[in-house]
Amino acid sequence: MGNAIRYIGKVDLPEIEIGARDSAEGPVFFVSDNGEGIDPRYHEKIFDLFERLDPEGSEGTGIGLALVRRIVHLHGGRIWVESDGVGHGSTFCLSFP
Repeated sequence: MGNAIRYIGKVDLPEIEIGARDSAEGPVFFVSDNGEGIDPRYHEKIFDLFERLDPEGSEGTGIGLALVRRIVHLHGGRIWVESDGVGHGSTFCLSFP
């Protein structure tokens, strides 16, 4: 939620959606926004410790998503991001067995 607010960008009407959807493996929980979006080549990198896509322009430490991924994995789940690229928003998804 915090990242969705922090990286919403300069859209005229910010939108953040929190929800769940069904999948073959069970429910997928998500946080979706219409903000800056993430280039697909960075979809895995953003979950690495101390990784930040914009080290000069943001306040983050690069620990948040790495910590979330570690917690999710400790509970047997998985986390991933869906985004068509910069300017298309992002959806962060979580699933658990």
